[in-house]
Amino acid sequence: MTNSKKLNTTETLNSLPTVPDEQTVNTLLNRELKSFNKKIIVLDDDPTGVQTVHGISVYTDWTFESIEAGFAEESKMFFILTNSRGFTADETKRAHEEIATAIRQTAENLQKDFIIISRGDSTLRGHYPLETEVLKNTVEAQSDRVFDGEVIMPFFKEGGRFTIQNVHYVQDEDQLIPAGETEFAKDRTFGYTSSHLGEWVEEKSAGAFKSTDAVYLSLEDIRGLKIDRLVNQLMALKDFNKVVVNATEYLDVKVVAIALIRAMKEGKNFMFRSAAALTKIIGGIEDRTLLTREELIKDHSGNGGLIMIGSHVKKTTEQFEVLQTCDFIEFIEFDVHLVLHPEKFEEEIQRVIQTSEQLIRKGKTVAVYTKRERLDLGENQKEGELKLSIKISDAVTSIVKKIKVRPSFIIAKGGITSSDIGTNGLSVKRATVAGQIKPGIPVWLTGSESKFPGLAYVIFPGNVGSKTTLKEVAELLHQ
Repeated sequence: MTNSKKLNTTETLNSLPTVPDEQTVNTLLNRELKSFNKKIIVLDDDPTGVQTVHGISVYTDWTFESIEAGFAEESKMFFILTNSRGFTADETKRAHEEIATAIRQTAENLQKDFIIISRGDSTLRGHYPLETEVLKNTVEAQSDRVFDGEVIMPFFKEGGRFTIQNVHYVQDEDQLIPAGETEFAKDRTFGYTSSHLGEWVEEKSAGAFKSTDAVYLSLEDIRGLKIDRLVNQLMALKDFNKVVVNATEYLDVKVVAIALIRAMKEGKNFMFRSAAALTKIIGGIEDRTLLTREELIKDHSGNGGLIMIGSHVKKTTEQFEVLQTCDFIEFIEFDVHLVLHPEKFEEEIQRVIQTSEQLIRKGKTVAVYTKRERLDLGENQKEGELKLSIKISDAVTSIVKKIKVRPSFIIAKGGITSSDIGTNGLSVKRATVAGQIKPGIPVWLTGSESKFPGLAYVIFPGNVGSKTTLKEVAELLHQ
């Protein structure tokens, strides 16, 4: 196993090869994007994957109608929210078979080409390699397409996720922590030990792919603009071998995208497992400024906002502690441990709904938070805990679904929480990504079919931002 250690953030990033000239890279990329005529379909395992884009549609189901609508859009790219990080393995397999079948059939009917990006967590959690293997196998079984390789790119600058010398790091203040040594790697459902991405693939695939067989795109080649060498590495891929992308800047992603597009134009087919950076670059999404309150709040009813906090990662807990210093917010603890006692649990749900409605009508912003102590069923109970967490998530969702008063905004903290609230609580079928309210924190504008049309819905990842970011977002929207 590769020996990876904690690094000083500033010293490490400053010691890397010099980035190439931005104008040169942009010119090359724009030239490739103009002639890249594949529809880009991003399957998002929770709604935080839109954290780098704007003006893009997100569909919350994968019916033929939704996928046809996505293909019909002028935009090169659309997202399908699968929320599969909250699924069991069997549910994930079934969903991805359905999605792959619908995409392939729709593309064939419309005579359009496509690529699929499986957008996963930048801290490496999720159903991998299951999702991309099912997508690959389903498409190949139904067509003459053969996937030559899989591109692994978990880089996500806004969240401090960097891949250096094939090791993936998570930034924590002035340190870069190897991903396998973080709290995310200890996830009870999606845990892992390897920080070196080749070894991570070997670990997650139970040895089906060897780290020594993976192809590694180095920062030296990327920043030296050795694009022909990168293309040659990609052209040599076969048998769904893995490509590990090193990156610490968006320019790195741009250079790799140039090479990828050139290889695809030469006939290579790739599956992609990436965090949110690749979608922005290969989708040709321009930078835009952070969203303002005036752009988001169209409701002048005087009602307060609603903040729903479900995530339990360390960063969320720290952000929640800072949020509690806000004197304009009323806090309601939702005792989710009562899930083990169905009647009491239902009474608790009703209490939270009624209290929230009363306060929102009075112009108060309400923060409903799940009990901070985890519900621990003990070892060898991963599937049981996942099913209980789904029941809890359903209950959190039902609060939004049953609430009768329209909040001026909603913030949902945590990926599964925000997905369930958007899809089930707010009944969104199609939303438009307005942009980001803070780096890496996207906002949906809900569709006309939703419970509260045109609502600013802030999807706040559990693991993004500083300790003060949640408070800053609440203050901005509450003003």
